[in-house]
Amino acid sequence: QVQLVESGGGLVQAGGSLRLSCVASGRTFSSYFMGWFRQAPGQEREFVAADTWPARTFYADSVKGRFTISRDNAKNTVYLQMNSLKPEDTAVYYCAARRLGTNLRDPNEYDSWGQGTQVTVSS
Repeated sequence: QVQLVESGGGLVQAGGSLRLSCVASGRTFSSYFMGWFRQAPGQEREFVAADTWPARTFYADSVKGRFTISRDNAKNTVYLQMNSLKPEDTAVYYCAARRLGTNLRDPNEYDSWGQGTQVTVSS
């Protein structure tokens, strides 16, 4: 497992942008698939994006074209650039890491989680 620490959340107006960062501990960061999930009050945790470096990136339909996941292996960091934010994007955003599994969109397949960072989008 790795330890993950997110940052970059905050309050933004609709149409604005935020960039979330997630720093991982350890020296094998590049071997992990990294994901971002979010959870709104009273809702289940939902998939947002995943990075399977060096292969592909994946996105939830609700964020496709607005959010971009990327990673810097030299810095042990994964990012989530969020543009054109909407009030329905308001949630706690979590970074997660995994090695094995079959479904990148299933939070139960991730081994390590950060503490979460709050994103609030006002209308």
